Amino acid sequence: MQLFDWVVLIATLLFIVIYGAWKTKGSKNVEDFILGGNETPWYVVGLSVMATQASAITFLSTPGQAYHDGMGFVQFYFGLPIAMVVICVTFIPIYHKYKVYTAYEYLEERFDLKTRSLAALLFLFQRGLGTGLTIYAPAIILSAILGWNLTIMNIIIGVLVIIYTFSGGTKAVNVTQKQQMFVIMSGMLITFFLILHYLPNDMTFTNALHIAGANDKMNIVSFSTDPEEKYTFWSGITGGFFLALAYFGTDQSQVGRYLSGKSVRESQMGLIMNGLLKVPMQFFILLTGVMVFVFFQFNPVPLNFNPNNKIIVEKSQYKGEYHTLEKKLDGLSEDKKVINLLYIDQLNQDYDNPILRKELVALSNKEKDLRDRAKEIILKADSNSETNDKDYVFFHFILNYLPKGLIGLLLAVIISAAMSSTASGLNALASTTAIDIYKRNLKEEKSEKHYLNATKFFTLVWGIIAILFACIGTLFENLIQLVNIIGSIFYGTVLGIFLVGFYIKKVHAKAIFSSAIFSQLAIFIIYYFAIYIYPSGEEKLGYLWLNFIGAILTIAISLLLQWTIFRKQKDLIIG
Repeated sequence: MQLFDWVVLIATLLFIVIYGAWKTKGSKNVEDFILGGNETPWYVVGLSVMATQASAITFLSTPGQAYHDGMGFVQFYFGLPIAMVVICVTFIPIYHKYKVYTAYEYLEERFDLKTRSLAALLFLFQRGLGTGLTIYAPAIILSAILGWNLTIMNIIIGVLVIIYTFSGGTKAVNVTQKQQMFVIMSGMLITFFLILHYLPNDMTFTNALHIAGANDKMNIVSFSTDPEEKYTFWSGITGGFFLALAYFGTDQSQVGRYLSGKSVRESQMGLIMNGLLKVPMQFFILLTGVMVFVFFQFNPVPLNFNPNNKIIVEKSQYKGEYHTLEKKLDGLSEDKKVINLLYIDQLNQDYDNPILRKELVALSNKEKDLRDRAKEIILKADSNSETNDKDYVFFHFILNYLPKGLIGLLLAVIISAAMSSTASGLNALASTTAIDIYKRNLKEEKSEKHYLNATKFFTLVWGIIAILFACIGTLFENLIQLVNIIGSIFYGTVLGIFLVGFYIKKVHAKAIFSSAIFSQLAIFIIYYFAIYIYPSGEEKLGYLWLNFIGAILTIAISLLLQWTIFRKQKDLIIG
C-alpha cells in the first residue's frame, strides 16, 4: 500500500459516506425513511437490488471459489431469473396492493399477528447474523493481509455504514449504492483486463480458457443427480430458485429496495434488470477467479494464501518442514510454467496435445498434494488455525501484482461492497423491528415523528449488534458459502409461509403457524445430521436443497393440518 493507494481508498469511501448523508438528510416521516418516499426509478431499484446481494463476500470469496473449484458455482444462480419473474407477477402487485412498509405486514392481513411475528423474528435472526458477516468478511481479510487490527476494522466499516443509513434510511441506501456499484464493477473490469495483460505475450484469451479447461476449471454445468454434490444444474434450478424466491421475495433487505419504486411497473422493471444481469455478473466474477488461476500457472504461488498461517509456522518447530515444501513448490512452479508454455505453443498450432494436457493435470495434483501437506503442518503448529485459504486468493493477487492506485481502488471495491450490503441489512432490520415488532405491539398510538425516531434508533442498535457479531465471528470453509448456508436454513420456512398465503387460500392461521414451527425444527435437524456433522466436502446433502425442503415441508404440513382441522369441524357439525 503506497500513499497514492491510501488517497484513492480514503477519498472513495469518504465521498460515498458524505454524499449519502448529505443527499438524503432530513426524512420527514416513516414512509420517507423506510420507502424513500416511493420516488426510486427502476434502474436505481435494479442497481440497489444487485448491490445489496453483491457484498464484499462476493468479491473476496467468489474468485477464490473459482480458483479452487472452477466455474461450477455459477449453477447456484440458475434459478434466479425464474424467481424474478415469479416475484414480479405475484409478490410485487400484492405488496403494493396492501401498501406495506415490510413484507411481513402482509402476513397479518392474510393470517394473524402470530404468523407475522414468527416470520419477522426468523428474518431478524438470520439477517442479523448475515449483516454481521458482511462486516466481518472484509475486515478479517484486510486485517490478515495488511496487519490491521480486526476489531478496529469491524468498527470502522460498521460506523461508516451507520452514519449515512441512520441519516437517510432507504433513500441513503439507494443513492449510495449507485456509486458503490460503479466503483465495484469498474474495479473488477480493470482487474480482469490487467490479468489478461499480465499473461505471456503470445497467449490469447482462448489459450487461457484451454489451460483452465485442462485443469477442470471450466466445467460450468453438471447434470449429476447426486444429492451430495453441492452445485449442479438441478440444485441450482430448484434449491437456487427457492433460495432466490425467498431472498428477493421475502427478505426485507431486498423487499425494501423495490418497495421504494415509483410504481408497480418501476419495481418490476428493476427486478427484471437484476434477473437479466445477475447471472452474467457472477459468471464474470468467477471467470476472473479462473483467470487468476491461469495467471498463477506462470507465476510463483504461496503454499497457503493466508499470510497468518505462514507467521504461525515460522514461530513453530515445524518451519524447517514447511520450508522444504516451499522449495518443492518453487520447483513445481517452474515445471508448470515450462509445460504451460509448451502447451500454448501447441495450441497456437491448432493442436490440443493430450500428452501435455495430462502432464498439466499431474502437476496440478502434485501441487494440491503439497498444499494438503502444508495444511497438516499448519494444524500441527496451531490446531486452531484456519487452513482453508479460498478467501485470500484474490486479495493475494491484488496486493502483490496490481499497480499503485489500483490496489487502493480494489480495497475500496471490497469495503464499498461491504458497506452496500450492510446498509441494506441495517435498514431492513430497523424497519422490521420498528414496524413489525415495536409499532404492532404498542397499545397506544404514537406520532409519525415517534416512529421515525424509533426506526433511526433501531438502525443504531442493529448497527452495534452487527459490529458485535462481526467481532466474535469465525472463518468458515468459504464465506460466500456460509452466507448462503445461513440463508438456506431459514429462507425455506419463511418462503413456504408466503407461498401458502399467496396461492392456497384455504389454509388458515393456525395451520400455517404450526407447520412453520415444525418445518423450521425439521430443517435444523436435517442440517445438523446431513451437513454440519460431516467434514467439508463429505456432506450427505447439498445445502441448497434446504430451501426446497423447508418450503415444501411448510406447504405440505399446513395443508395436512388444515385438512385435519376441517375434518374435526365437520365431525363436530355432523355430531
